[in-house]
Amino acid sequence: MKTALVTGGSGFIGSHLCKHFISEGKRVICLDNLLTGNKKNIEPLLLNPNFMFHEGDVSRQIKIDEPIDYILHFASPASPADYLKYPIETLKVGSLGTHNALGLAKAKKAVFLLASTSEVYGDPLVHPQPEDYWGNVNPVGPRGVYDEAKRFAEAMVLAYHRTHAIDVKIVRIFNTFGPYMRQNDGRAIPNFINQALNGKPITIYGNGKQTRSFCYINDLAEGIQKLLYSNFNGPVNIGNPNEMTLLDLAKDIVKLTESKSKIEFHKLPEDDPKVRQPDIALARKILGWEPKVSVLEGLKATINYFIQLLREQKR
Repeated sequence: MKTALVTGGSGFIGSHLCKHFISEGKRVICLDNLLTGNKKNIEPLLLNPNFMFHEGDVSRQIKIDEPIDYILHFASPASPADYLKYPIETLKVGSLGTHNALGLAKAKKAVFLLASTSEVYGDPLVHPQPEDYWGNVNPVGPRGVYDEAKRFAEAMVLAYHRTHAIDVKIVRIFNTFGPYMRQNDGRAIPNFINQALNGKPITIYGNGKQTRSFCYINDLAEGIQKLLYSNFNGPVNIGNPNEMTLLDLAKDIVKLTESKSKIEFHKLPEDDPKVRQPDIALARKILGWEPKVSVLEGLKATINYFIQLLREQKR
C-alpha cells in the first residue's frame, strides 16, 4: 500500500486531497500545525486505520519513521487575510518548510509535489498567464510575503530536482473554491456567500471589474492527481479559464442565495491583481486535464455547505 504525506492536510485543499487518497486505497499521513487548518475537515478520516494525523510545524522539523511514496506540500496560509496576519509564518513555511519537506523526500526517495499559486504571476502584464511568464510581483509590498514565499519554494523544488534528481511536481493553483472553506477565510467566495446568507452588505474591493478565474475543488483535486502521477517536473497551471469579474460573481451569489443583500464598494487593497486567468494549454497537453464543473454548479454546492454550517451553529 502506497503512503502519501500531506502537509497542511487539515486545510481546505489538503483535506480534500487526504480524502481523495484514502478513497484510492492509499495510506495517508496528515501533518498540520492547525494555524489556519481545521481538524473538523478531517474528522471523518480519524477512525480510518489507513489515516494518521500528526500535529506539527513543517517549518521546524518533520520526523516520519516509515516509508513514504508521495509528499504533497500544502502547508501555508493561503488567503490574504491569513498571510497578512501571519507574514513571518508564511515566509517560513515557504522557505524552511519547503526545505524540510524536500529533505524528507530525498531521504524517503518520494515523489514531491509543491502547492504553488497563481500569485507567482503577481499583477500580470501578460493575459492569460502561461507557465513561461515570469510575473510582475512587488517583493516588498504586503502581498509579497506570500508571492515571494511561493516563488522561492518553486526555485528550491527545482534546485533539488536538478541537484538530487528528486521527482518533483509544481502545481500553480488558481482561485479554488468549494466545501470545507472557512467562513472567515477572507477570500471572495466565502465572504460573499456568508454576507448573502446573513443579509449583510456584499463588500467588493475596488470597482468590481477586476477578474478572477474560479476552479471547483473536485476539478483541482483531479488535476493534482494527474500531475502527481505524470512524468512532468515543471510548473503546471491548474485552474478554470472561465474568467469573470468579481461584480458578476457577487451578483450570481446574491441570486443563488435569494438574498436581499446590497453591494458595497470599498478601497482596493495594495497590489491587488487586476486580472487573473490561467492558460491551461500545458495541462491539457501533458495531463489530458481540463475543468468539468461550471462555476454556477460549484457555487450551488458551496452555498449548500455554508447553509449547513449555519444550521449547525444555530443548534
